[in-house]
Amino acid sequence: MRGVVLDGAGAGARVVGDLDVRDPGPGEVAVGIRAAGLCHSDLSVVDGTIPFPRPVVLGHEGAGVVEAVGEGVRHVAPGDHVALSTIANCGACPECARGRPTMCRRAIGRPAKPFRRGGEELYAFAATSAFAERTVVRAVQAVPVPKEIPLTSAALIGCAVLTGVGAVLNRAKVGQGESVVVLGVGGIGLNVLQGARIAGAGPIVAVDANPAKEEVARRFGATHFVTAGQGADSGADTLAAVRKVLPDGAAHTFECVGSTALVRQAVELLDRRGQAVLLGMPAADAEAAFVPAGLFLDKSILGCRYGSSRPPRDIALYADLYRRGRLLLDELVTEVYPVEEFDRAAADARRGRLARGVLTF
Repeated sequence: MRGVVLDGAGAGARVVGDLDVRDPGPGEVAVGIRAAGLCHSDLSVVDGTIPFPRPVVLGHEGAGVVEAVGEGVRHVAPGDHVALSTIANCGACPECARGRPTMCRRAIGRPAKPFRRGGEELYAFAATSAFAERTVVRAVQAVPVPKEIPLTSAALIGCAVLTGVGAVLNRAKVGQGESVVVLGVGGIGLNVLQGARIAGAGPIVAVDANPAKEEVARRFGATHFVTAGQGADSGADTLAAVRKVLPDGAAHTFECVGSTALVRQAVELLDRRGQAVLLGMPAADAEAAFVPAGLFLDKSILGCRYGSSRPPRDIALYADLYRRGRLLLDELVTEVYPVEEFDRAAADARRGRLARGVLTF
């Protein structure tokens, strides 16, 4: 079968046609992938920003059709449409018992090797590997979605939507009428914007270096758009422009790029008791600087993994919001590519052309 594989050190990702994946065991589900979003996290594995063992089958934002289920699986059956989450949590540890599956220690840093190519075993990326025609996941990762949702749209729920909308509703718990600033209007930033809109926030200020993103930012929920400053004084220019809208600062800021300079801006833009939520993925050894005295008025910096989501609950919620016209999914899909055109999709993503590119099988 086809898939996108990243081989040893120094090798780039490439499409191959000779992958195999094992059958599902107890508590597992085999899914025929129909669509998979290309997220910058995938590209960050390719360029080494996110360290991950190789060889690995890439992709983590997928949707498809159940092909087989292992012993004990009752919530899905062959033929069901599912969106995949990356959280292969155990369901039994203290964090899972508290309703915090993203904190499950058994779901972090233990990659499995369900794939084979020739005589070599390959890792699954983010417990998912959605850039393959067929994958095997834990039952908790396969969440049913209505068949009327296009799978090219349903795929995006599993990462961009869970992360962005979840950061607003679950982690920041944005309230009605609270101000929001979103730094970076990519796939995650757009979902933060629509999460803020769904929460009833306002004003909602989108900030991006590309002025062409204003139209899409406003479509997803921005009430104001600021073009980020350029050059040596870019940070000061951006702060000044945002403060024209929010003179006292924002109740919530969201850093969606992974830039340490933007982390500082996110902190500096806070109002009293404000909170900055960090969603972008900088290099593993990157360090950010800010003035600690600026936090003394009860301000907070919050990390956020995967939107602090409970995927079986949240995917069902977001699918329902989509059906009711409150959550935009189709509009996130900038372009659809056959998997054989992975290189073109990756190049378009690196150039900032895409909210989301979607690979299909």
